[in-house]
Amino acid sequence: MFGNYLIGLREGLEASLVVCILIAYLVKTGRRDALRPIWIGIGVAVAISLGFGFALEYGSQELTFEAQELLGGSLSILAVCLVTWMVFWMRRTARHLKSELHDKLDAALQMGTGALVATAFLAVGREGLETALFVWASVRAATDESHSTQAPLIGVLLGIATAMLLGWLFYRGALRINLAKFFTWTGGMLVVVAAGVLAYGVHDLQEARFLGGLADKAFNISTTIPPDTWYGTLLKGVFNFQPDPTVLQVTVWALYLVPTLGLFLAPVGFGRSVGVKEQKATDEKAESGGDRARGDDGAVPDGERVRDGARGAGGRTVGDEV
Repeated sequence: MFGNYLIGLREGLEASLVVCILIAYLVKTGRRDALRPIWIGIGVAVAISLGFGFALEYGSQELTFEAQELLGGSLSILAVCLVTWMVFWMRRTARHLKSELHDKLDAALQMGTGALVATAFLAVGREGLETALFVWASVRAATDESHSTQAPLIGVLLGIATAMLLGWLFYRGALRINLAKFFTWTGGMLVVVAAGVLAYGVHDLQEARFLGGLADKAFNISTTIPPDTWYGTLLKGVFNFQPDPTVLQVTVWALYLVPTLGLFLAPVGFGRSVGVKEQKATDEKAESGGDRARGDDGAVPDGERVRDGARGAGGRTVGDEV
C-alpha cells in the first residue's frame, strides 16, 4: 500500500504543481478570462487518463491467460521505462519548471483558446497517462496473488488526495517545500518500487512463455516469509517482494536497481555538471560586469539588482512562487 501511496503522491504532486503554476500565472497577470480553457484542458486530460486506466483494467480481462500475462509484462516494462525517464527528467528540470510553463502559456495566450486548452491538456495529460499506466502495473503486481485491489487502490487514492491538498496549500502560499530534495528522495524510493514492478513484469513474460526460465528459482523463502503474513504483505505492497523469484527476475532486478539508483543519487550526473559550469560562468561574467559598472563609487545599477534577485529566487522552495 505504501508503494502505491508513493506513486499517487509523487505523480499527483507533479500534476498539482503544473496546475498551480498555470492558474497562478493567469491570475497574477490579470488573465482570468483564460482560466476556463485551462480548466477544460485539465478536465479532458483527467478524463482521458481515467479512461486509459479503465481500458487497461477491463480490456485485458477479455484476453486469454497467456495474452494477459504478455500484455501485463510488456506494459509493466514500458511503465518502468517511462517512470525512470520521468524521475531523471524532473530531477533536472524541477527548478526551471515554472519558467518553462510560463513561456508555453505566453505563447498559447497569443494563439487563442484552442492553444490554451492544448497547453493545459498536454501539461497534465502526460502526467495522467504515466500515472495510469504505472499504477495499473503496480496494482496488478501487488494483487496478483491476493486478487484484492482494495488496499493498493486505497493507497493510490490517498496519495493523490495528499498531492491535491499540498497543491492547494502551495497555491495559497501556506506551504513551502524544497522541491529538489523532495523529488530526489521520492524519486529514489520510486526507483526501488519500479525495480519490483520490472521484476514482476519479467515474471509475467515468463508465465506467458515469451521468456524461459520459469522453473529456475533463485531461492524460495516462502516458509521464512509467508506471503500471507503481515510482513510478507508489507514487503509485497512496498517492494513487490516475491519469496520465490526466478533467476531471471533477480538478475533483471539487480541490473536495473543498482546502476539506476546509483546514477540517480550521484551528486553529479545526467548533465548536472554542465549546468553547474554554465552557472559558474554566468555568475563570474555577471560579477565582472558588475564591478566595471559600479566604478569607484560602488553604486549598483538596477539591472544588476534584478539579476541578483532572480538568481536568489532560483527555485529551491515553492509556496510564494506559485
